[in-house]
Amino acid sequence: MTRIANPHASIEQMTNEYLKVGSSRAATGENGLSFEEILSGKASESDKLKFSKHASERLSTRSIDLTEEMSKRLQEGVKRAGEKGIKDSLVVVDSYAFIVNVPNKTVVTAMDQGETGDHIFTNIDGAVIA
Repeated sequence: MTRIANPHASIEQMTNEYLKVGSSRAATGENGLSFEEILSGKASESDKLKFSKHASERLSTRSIDLTEEMSKRLQEGVKRAGEKGIKDSLVVVDSYAFIVNVPNKTVVTAMDQGETGDHIFTNIDGAVIA
């Protein structure tokens, strides 16, 4: 039987060497942030709304400028829609209408009140007035 040479006398030595226990690197990430800070940052990123290419084009061509306050209300409307189990929602903010895929937090299209035409929206399962 061949014995394997082990430079470690104990599990503690092995733990200290491989897990860097006691060093600040174990408690913080490479960029100096703690695990909790990284996790909360990722959570807040996942709450942010995304705009599809189509929605971005509509915002541009229709000259829709979202203010910070309007953007917060839109995001809050999407959050409320998600709490009610809505999958595809119409979210109305001031005179603008947004169709949002709630699970993906993605704005699919945007229009102002003048472009809603006959005021009929299809392929939605809920609406929020924000």
